[in-house]
Amino acid sequence: MLLSADFIAELAERYGWIIHAVPDADLDEFVAGLAARIAGFPCDALIAAKAAINAISLPAPADVRADAALFQQLVRGKAAQQRTAELFRRGFQTRGRTELDLGDALRALEAVD
Repeated sequence: MLLSADFIAELAERYGWIIHAVPDADLDEFVAGLAARIAGFPCDALIAAKAAINAISLPAPADVRADAALFQQLVRGKAAQQRTAELFRRGFQTRGRTELDLGDALRALEAVD
């Protein structure tokens, strides 16, 4: 998280961050096949699976609140405000290089800091 770096899918797969990288050319077919397979399961089984996954993977509400409070505290800081303002000047939250290559934009800010 602290790197603010973008990683291509193949590298993320090698690092074990994702199970399987799907080539761009195969993505639509892969997603359609996955959706069709999921749709073929009984509804009650899907509901139970989702509940089981949520039970072991979602943080407790108190942890979410604590994380949100820490985030709010950090984004109110002077440095974060200045960096965010500069990102917006460079096109943050508009379709363009800053948004599409946010990791590079953040690294460019580090050179200015």
